[in-house]
Amino acid sequence: MLEAPNTLVIDLLVFLKAGPRPYHEVMDAWRTSCPRLPIWEDALDLGLVEREQGFVVLTDAGRSLLSSQQ
Repeated sequence: MLEAPNTLVIDLLVFLKAGPRPYHEVMDAWRTSCPRLPIWEDALDLGLVEREQGFVVLTDAGRSLLSSQQ
């Protein structure tokens, strides 16, 4: 079972809160090769973000998590 999102995953959600971002822009900013910081992968696995036609968007679960953090 996956753990609750860490602070960096929340930061990624905040980055996407303003609206869809191009996939390449998100990957440039958030992809990591460090196995201890799988931010992008965790957000996907938790169902907080998804790809739609070349863009990355928050899912309902991602928006709900952000709302609960404020």
